[in-house]
Amino acid sequence: MKLALRLFPALFLGALLAPTLAVRADGPKTDTVQFPAGKDTASGFLATPEKPGRYPGLVVIHEWWGLNDWVKGQTEKLAAEGFVALAVDLYHGQVATNPDDAEKLTQSVQDDQAIADLNGAFTYLAGRSDVDHDHIGAIGWSMGGAYALEFAMHQPRLAACVVNYGTLPTDPTDIMTIFAPVLGNFGAEDHGVTPADVNSFEKSMTTLRRRVDIKIFDGAGHGFENPNNTAGYRPAAAAEAWTRTINFLNKALR
Repeated sequence: MKLALRLFPALFLGALLAPTLAVRADGPKTDTVQFPAGKDTASGFLATPEKPGRYPGLVVIHEWWGLNDWVKGQTEKLAAEGFVALAVDLYHGQVATNPDDAEKLTQSVQDDQAIADLNGAFTYLAGRSDVDHDHIGAIGWSMGGAYALEFAMHQPRLAACVVNYGTLPTDPTDIMTIFAPVLGNFGAEDHGVTPADVNSFEKSMTTLRRRVDIKIFDGAGHGFENPNNTAGYRPAAAAEAWTRTINFLNKALR
């Protein structure tokens, strides 16, 4: 099934607003990079820690808006925490500023090419001298969270996977292919990725003896970590989700 069809685009029509400029830290170094992705070339926003060294890598995957300033800000925050973070541009240069355009861009993504883009980012990070190629993870939000899990099914070397309110697989055959430890942050009031969906996924992972750490935040819905979602943003839950994420990544990737 095409991944984009499982992202409940109508959920965003009232829940999320067009993205605005994010505040970023000054420390990490940033650049736009290109890398091979299957038969094509992909690009992304790279953020590296300020001090020279060898760090874990992270493939960062954007929401349905595209590679906008909020995602770049998150990527820089991850670099400030000591990760070489590469946000992949699955829309190849396009960014949505309204839900209609976001839905069109989401539906235009072909799963095979998206996975090729993510694998290309993984290979790019693994080939860098400042990245520990044995410790590369993935993190995504909403659409990006769903793709983070999809990526984990296709990349056995992935060492960690963070899913923020992304659509979850239900086929046990798919779940069996996830070997990376998974951290999940979800909202109790999410009507697209419901608590029942989350609990079912967690049960399947546990039954298969996969490493999984899930939290469902009370009073939070879809997109609760993004302050541009003015109606649904929950600062306390977002802060806790970020702390959980960093603690998990430090444990899994160091």
